[in-house]
Amino acid sequence: MAAPGEFPNKPLTVLVSYPAGGSVDVTARILQEPLAKALGQTVIVDNRGGAGGSIGTALVAKAQPDGYTVLFTLSSHTINPAIQVKMAFDTEKDLAPVSLVASSPQVLVAHPSFAPSSLSELEAYARKNPEVIPYGSAGIGSPSHMAGELFRMKTGLPLNHVAYRGGGPATLDVLSGQIPLLWVSLPAIAQHIKSGRLKALAMSTARRFPEFPDVPAVAETIPGFNVDSWNAMFVPARTPPHIIQKIEQAVMAVTKQPAVQKALLEQGALATGSTARELGQIVQKELPMWRELTKAAQIQAQ
Repeated sequence: MAAPGEFPNKPLTVLVSYPAGGSVDVTARILQEPLAKALGQTVIVDNRGGAGGSIGTALVAKAQPDGYTVLFTLSSHTINPAIQVKMAFDTEKDLAPVSLVASSPQVLVAHPSFAPSSLSELEAYARKNPEVIPYGSAGIGSPSHMAGELFRMKTGLPLNHVAYRGGGPATLDVLSGQIPLLWVSLPAIAQHIKSGRLKALAMSTARRFPEFPDVPAVAETIPGFNVDSWNAMFVPARTPPHIIQKIEQAVMAVTKQPAVQKALLEQGALATGSTARELGQIVQKELPMWRELTKAAQIQAQ
């Protein structure tokens, strides 16, 4: 195993647990070259999607704990243990946090023909129209699904979840008017909000998003409401602390670069960067939170 001063002395593989072309992959590739320069070694991006990120995560969990195989994943990382009956790894025991990379809100959007244009109008509309209102998400257990179910439970509105296989198909259906409402990650929908093809009712994060200052945060109506769609890096458990620290410091430096921040912002994401300890705290906070929500909402992977 490499001594403290020797890492890295060969290329690193960043294993993205989602398919090429999606928001997770796009974020990873924005970091690819800057991270390679910061570490002084080639960084290879390898997409291993499937099962809500669990297939790629399992591969990293079983990899050598030497820092040369790094997981790049989505916040479904803390949701999957609550909805998947059996996984090939233990989220807490088999993986070590490295750094939070970026975060983006889920956004509640509506087709222009749908009458409500704000949360207060949606509540009033639901009172006058007691029939169930369908809303779409990127799939069962996705951050958009979690945002939607948390919103439904907090408001008591008669909303019915319609699961899609990804944000793309869901977006097409709300654009065509097949469904009136959609919770989806901002990167998937930003261009349609800007063009006016869809109207944004609210963001899922604690504060308004800089690129869309006119769209309120749900937390302005429901204090404490916050569902982040974050991207983060993990390594196999038992990876030496000095190696984790080397990658962590490189990620934190890269996410402070204006060019990287700009590229992420254009994708609807905020560069964050964090210590391994801070990411670990997020994981520890979210795991029981999602277990509680999925139990109350009776959500289970299909």
